[in-house]
Amino acid sequence: MIGKSEFSEIVRMATNTIRSNKLRSSLTVLGIVIGVAVVIGVSSIGRGLDDNVRDLVASIGSNIVFVFHLEPFTFGRMSEEMRTRKELTFEDEEAIKELPHVKAVSAGIRLFRPELGVGSYAVKYQDRKVKNTILEGDTASVKDVFDLPMASGRWFTEVDNQHRSSVVLLGYETAQELFGNQDPLGREVNIEGRLFEVIGTLQKIKSVFGGGKDPNDNRVFFPLTTFRTLHPELKQHWISVKATSHDDVPKAIDEIRELLRRRRKVPFDKPDNFAVFTSDSISDVWNQLTGALFVGMFAISSVALIVGGVGVMNIMLVSVTERTREIGVRKAVGARKRDILLQFTLEAIMLTAVGGVIGILAGAIVVWVIPAVWPSLPARMSMFWVCFGFGSAAGVGLVFGIYPAWKAANLDPIESLRYE
Repeated sequence: MIGKSEFSEIVRMATNTIRSNKLRSSLTVLGIVIGVAVVIGVSSIGRGLDDNVRDLVASIGSNIVFVFHLEPFTFGRMSEEMRTRKELTFEDEEAIKELPHVKAVSAGIRLFRPELGVGSYAVKYQDRKVKNTILEGDTASVKDVFDLPMASGRWFTEVDNQHRSSVVLLGYETAQELFGNQDPLGREVNIEGRLFEVIGTLQKIKSVFGGGKDPNDNRVFFPLTTFRTLHPELKQHWISVKATSHDDVPKAIDEIRELLRRRRKVPFDKPDNFAVFTSDSISDVWNQLTGALFVGMFAISSVALIVGGVGVMNIMLVSVTERTREIGVRKAVGARKRDILLQFTLEAIMLTAVGGVIGILAGAIVVWVIPAVWPSLPARMSMFWVCFGFGSAAGVGLVFGIYPAWKAANLDPIESLRYE
């Protein structure tokens, strides 16, 4: 066994060796620093985005069900069957409203560029203009489905829908850009050459990207019938359903599926030709995307750590060669193999551990700088990933430092003393 004082002396010698070669030691652990910084930076950004996605899903509501004629989050080319599906109709919404486990239903049509997630129209007020605005037509019950937070004014009513009233509600960013500190209520905005009276504005919506601008805040809401007069060619209705409670969501989904299969005359042996999904689908897709992100993160950090480990092994082998006579002297005065093995192993571990600490500090700086430069990109450090980064760095030192330490411990003391 190695005594406490003997171990302390070995640690002191290893520390002195690292200090005496500051530049070489710094360059040796550069790969370790980069790998740990990548782990800290990417995991912090991923954690911040995860928290925002959870907040967004919670703000949508745990008892909201969406119905659309196409599958959501479809990547790549759609099948022929999907391209030829019949759209959902306003009458489908009216039928769903009568189901026992449904509290509120809204049918809506949205006009935007799905590939970019932003609108394609401009809204004008006097000499001011907002571009890339999303235009959306909804039934009056949409406020009951989503509990949309009003900043001022009122929501449109069923009477507005029946009379195709020329009234609109403005999203937070749209109202700010057009009116600033002015009261927008009662004023008229120009949309596609027509004037619409502003009857209400919405509060800012929670965004996945934190404090940045959300395209959904640059949005104009019309009564559904009014919107149809603007764009009669659009027939792709989204139906949003609020179940009576979170526990009743599975029952509401089963009722909706059964109803729509009957209304759309789907044979019993055929799959649904429509999609029914919940806000949890957003979390599922996000987890798939972040899963790929973390695989990439581990690939990058692993390469950097391996490169750093190879550099540590190379420098330690050079160090063994340079200190061959020193090793011989130590063995001659009584140092055992395990003493030499421990000394060189500790040098490698301490070297990479210092690189791990520097990498953690570099990652913390990245986490602090990124939100300052890009406010829309949140980042939150996690103690788990800090410990993981430091542990990985120390582990690399152990793995790649064993062979040089073993080589040093097995040098012949006589031959070592003769070495010049």
